[in-house]
Amino acid sequence: MDGSLILFNILNPPVLFFFLGMLAVFLKSDLEIPQPLPKLFSLYLLLSIGFKGGHELAESGINSQIAMTLIVAIVMASIVPVYTFFILRIKLDHYNAAAIAATYGSISAVTFITASSFLEKLHIPYGGHMVAALALMESPAIIIGLILVRAFAPKTEGEEGFSWGKVMHEAFLNGSVFLLVGSLLVGLLTGEKGWEKLQPFTQGIFYGALTFFLLDMGLVAARRIKDLSKTGSFLIGFSVFIPVVNAILGILIAKVLGMGEGNGLLFAVLCASASYIAVPAAMRLTVPESNPSLYVSMALALTFPFNIIVGIPLYLQILKLVGV
Repeated sequence: MDGSLILFNILNPPVLFFFLGMLAVFLKSDLEIPQPLPKLFSLYLLLSIGFKGGHELAESGINSQIAMTLIVAIVMASIVPVYTFFILRIKLDHYNAAAIAATYGSISAVTFITASSFLEKLHIPYGGHMVAALALMESPAIIIGLILVRAFAPKTEGEEGFSWGKVMHEAFLNGSVFLLVGSLLVGLLTGEKGWEKLQPFTQGIFYGALTFFLLDMGLVAARRIKDLSKTGSFLIGFSVFIPVVNAILGILIAKVLGMGEGNGLLFAVLCASASYIAVPAAMRLTVPESNPSLYVSMALALTFPFNIIVGIPLYLQILKLVGV
């Protein structure tokens, strides 16, 4: 692998601030981001990336290749939880296997945003429809995870009270999905005029907000590292190995569909990332028998840092090798 790509990515200011946050925890600094701010930064990033994607989609329109990309995005988000569930069942019970499988079948919006930042620094173009793929890949994994629990977990007394309505509400109307899809639609409907009005807000402070958010993520990830001792070597290996496998599958699909380098990298990153916000919230509500310290610490303390530091440049190098 080209080490210069990893160095280029690490020297990206938002990534360096992620390291700074981790370092603050390791050195026992009292650095702290006031709790409402990380949530605000998260909402801002989702609004900005969604609005930009909608604007670019309005400019490019929807063709057969874009439609096929969105279809395979949904398919991947549905398939990944299934095969990872059976891998996880080697060591885990049905509930934890399903919760972790759903986590790795869904996506991390911040990993996607970091990858798009990486592409912009390299001047590699990508399409706004990839934001639509991001939005579509969030929810299917939650539903598949719940289906796996219903199909394979032992029957319980409270099963009759299980509400699929709550599952669907959590999958499709949780805050991150709703804001991302809503922003995409606003950008699509308002087009160039809307973009001109909001560009100073959605783009002018974008990297500053991303930097602050990754600083907070560094703080949180470093605190979660101690929880990894509870996962065991099997799950630690899974946290790094499965994202690479999923990324390679995404890259092969990108080659078949002729997505190009930029879109191919973003699709690979979507396939490789793991949710640490939307899916954990849904799993806590719908699969209370699972252990949140497993899937949250795996996704946030291992898979997320691996992807933003090593994974993104690694996947780009693989894309170049296979000629996407």
